[in-house]
Amino acid sequence: MQIWRINVRTQTLTKEPVPAGWEKLGGRGLLARIMLDEVPPTCEPLGPRNKLIFAPGLLVGHMISSTDRISIGGKSPLTGGIKEANAGGRTGMHMAMMGIKALIVEDFPLGKDLWVLHLSLEGAKWQKAEGLTGLGVYDSAKELVRRYGEKVAISLIGPGGEMKMLSAGIQNIDKDRIPSRIAARGGLGAVMASKGLKAIVFDNAGGQKPPIQNLEAFRRAQKDFTAALMNHPQTALYRDYGTQAMPQMTQGFGALPTRNFSQGTFEQVETISGEHMRDLLLKRGGESDPTHACMAGCTIRCSNVFGGEDGKSIVSPLEYETVGLMGSNLGIGDLDVIARLNWQANDLGLDTIELGAALGVAADSGVFAFGDGDAALKLMDEIRAGTPLGRLLGAGAGLVGKVYGNERVPVVKNQAMSAYEPRAIKGTGVTYATTPQGADHTCGLTIRAKVNHLDPLGQAKVSLPAQLNMAGYDTLGACIFAGFGFATAPTSIPELIKARYGWDAPADYLQVLGRETIKMEREWNKQAGFTKKDDRLPEYMTREPLPPNNPVFDVSEEELDTIYDDL
Repeated sequence: MQIWRINVRTQTLTKEPVPAGWEKLGGRGLLARIMLDEVPPTCEPLGPRNKLIFAPGLLVGHMISSTDRISIGGKSPLTGGIKEANAGGRTGMHMAMMGIKALIVEDFPLGKDLWVLHLSLEGAKWQKAEGLTGLGVYDSAKELVRRYGEKVAISLIGPGGEMKMLSAGIQNIDKDRIPSRIAARGGLGAVMASKGLKAIVFDNAGGQKPPIQNLEAFRRAQKDFTAALMNHPQTALYRDYGTQAMPQMTQGFGALPTRNFSQGTFEQVETISGEHMRDLLLKRGGESDPTHACMAGCTIRCSNVFGGEDGKSIVSPLEYETVGLMGSNLGIGDLDVIARLNWQANDLGLDTIELGAALGVAADSGVFAFGDGDAALKLMDEIRAGTPLGRLLGAGAGLVGKVYGNERVPVVKNQAMSAYEPRAIKGTGVTYATTPQGADHTCGLTIRAKVNHLDPLGQAKVSLPAQLNMAGYDTLGACIFAGFGFATAPTSIPELIKARYGWDAPADYLQVLGRETIKMEREWNKQAGFTKKDDRLPEYMTREPLPPNNPVFDVSEEELDTIYDDL
């Protein structure tokens, strides 16, 4: 494995040995290490000193189910802090087969042109993004596949990224060449645009899977993990409903964000539920598919293809986070409307969580009426046109609240909350408040913890293990749902690591990785100027009760401030 560096000013590629301190890290952990070693925490996120980093996880490259994810990172222009966003699709697998431990994109382009960077075992080639500039993600991906072939992996940005909107992500094509796997959070699409890149094409022709030190032991551990994963009851649930299993569950906790996080239940939850969506897709047929894999070799198949009344695909996938933020959060109970909003966001290359939250604050501020899907879709046209209102919405919920003088803004470190109300699921509220990443459920969701979610006491002890586990999974390159298998076959992680690399890994290796990763992220943020006062939920959530159960977020500041004391 090597470190590949791209200098966008000189348009050169250099390949380097992996430094000793980076060898035993991958994914999110490796991003944090590279950031600490090379990126000044006080740098301008869209300037020459920031770096855009792609890093496959430690277990990527062998099609272990749900374990071929890519982590993308840099300094976030949205939060001003360290950022890791990860995605499924092809990119991680291709990089591993090309022998790329990490791709580091650095410096600043000389001109304003956007480029396509083609990477192969033969080196790097640059081509001006003629015919692609301003083009949506879907048409861009089709053209790139036409130019470079159906077997490549592609990471690209949309018009939102080109306009350097702070909610812009980086999209990756999946096994079906659909550019729907977005490293969404934190505005990394704007960072990619600042480096002058419209797309990066990874061509693994001639590559091979990473070497394995003990193939027999690796296969045995992989078999144990796969069996545990397939036998876990949650696997069947997510195969049938995907993340859309969640609306009814969060509704039951009074934690489904509704009308800009002002309520915890939605009167139209039945029509946006996973059960309704599955029945609808099976009835519509055609391209509709309630069970779909985003990565080759995934046995869970938690994704979906949402088809319209004619059976033709509207968007793939339609996930719970989008349904929560662009559905109930906007008072919209029609899955077809939500799917079209999702398609627009994808084509623009924008994070549906951040954009949904921004639209929610806009509706709460009188820009349009809750429940008006047509108005929401017209606002997507404003974003595409780059009007002042469109650019404001693309800048995220925090700025929308400031411009309209609205205090009710569901953000932490200026990043929008996911579709789990923290007043009703207080352990997740602790995660939102304290994770270095900004409000993000993938950094430690606690909804399945066997606790009283409304009790403020002890919630840090619920959140911390979830945060450590998720940082570990992100470093391994594992999907959150791979955790079902790893949790019931806990020895498989150290066994896979030892068989793959020859390293001795302790039984708690997942937590070891997570602990090291979070410590590095916190140190980077500290150097960037973050303090404990940044580890807080919005003040209104500490005083405004959330219907129907009427909790406030009342976990003590002392508990928030001491959560990491024993790291």
